[in-house]
Amino acid sequence: MLLSWNTTNQCNLYCDHCYRDAGARVEDELTTAEAGNLIDEAAKAGFRIMIFSGGEPLLRPDLPELVSRAAARGLRPVLGSNGTLLTTELARELKAAGALAVGISLDSCDPARHDRLRQKEGAWRKAVAGMAACREAGLPFQVHTTVFDWNQDELEKLTDLAVELGAVAHHFFFLVPTGRAASIEAESLRAAEYEATLKRILQKQQQVKIELKPTCAPQFMRLARQLGIPVRYQRGCLAGIAYCIISPRGDVQPCAYLNLPVGNVREVPFSQLWRESPVFQRLRTEEYSGGCGRCGYKKICGGCRARAWYYHGDYMAEEPWCLYQGRQDAAAHDN
Repeated sequence: MLLSWNTTNQCNLYCDHCYRDAGARVEDELTTAEAGNLIDEAAKAGFRIMIFSGGEPLLRPDLPELVSRAAARGLRPVLGSNGTLLTTELARELKAAGALAVGISLDSCDPARHDRLRQKEGAWRKAVAGMAACREAGLPFQVHTTVFDWNQDELEKLTDLAVELGAVAHHFFFLVPTGRAASIEAESLRAAEYEATLKRILQKQQQVKIELKPTCAPQFMRLARQLGIPVRYQRGCLAGIAYCIISPRGDVQPCAYLNLPVGNVREVPFSQLWRESPVFQRLRTEEYSGGCGRCGYKKICGGCRARAWYYHGDYMAEEPWCLYQGRQDAAAHDN
């Protein structure tokens, strides 16, 4: 199980697609003591991986201390960063604290395109320098790419670049219109493009040794089954089932893009929220409507619950950009 914590709303970039609408630090973010309690509660609830994200987590001065606490509680600490602030010294400090990997965003092979998205000249160059710092410090890193209509044609080249830079994995995040990304919803892929792009990623996986994983695109599980391509994952959408996210102020919601707070860790212990939230309990029923409800692959896919919420106003509705739409001939493959 994975828990993602937005350690701060503060960020040194102002990316067009940011689901958190990060930038300035917000008042009343979790203190070091409160964050420590959250880490203890995450371990109590049975989580195995803790993702320290943001905003930009490297702007939080107590980050190494919290990473160390997570490691001491038996969690596997990893970071999600834009990479621009990473130095070799900081990478070494994080590794010594127990960090196991860093995910660094890179959205194009063209520095100018990446910089436009991140609204910061030099962001691409500094992200690549951050990767070099990780490599020098011996801290594994993976490349994170958000998929848009304008960069879908260069994904394989980005994977080749990730291999060249020394990444251990390349994860593709398919755009969900939440936060600032709602203003660029038109740049997200539609059903046919969505399906074709997922197939390309799965096919590229057979050509490289590093792990390639689509995120917020649970249909990759169905496609992998249909194409006979083995993947190590058991399920596509994990929201509320084996994953949730916590805001800088302690609000808990099923995933980063499903903006539906179920409670706050300052008011109710996280382990209790995870166990008893009616929203989480409903998600765990897998009783979807529409095409997702009919689909024989629903137990390994689950559809994107955040897109269902955005487009239908019901997080149990069908995935709007799935080309398959739960055809009956999939029933024999349900397992």
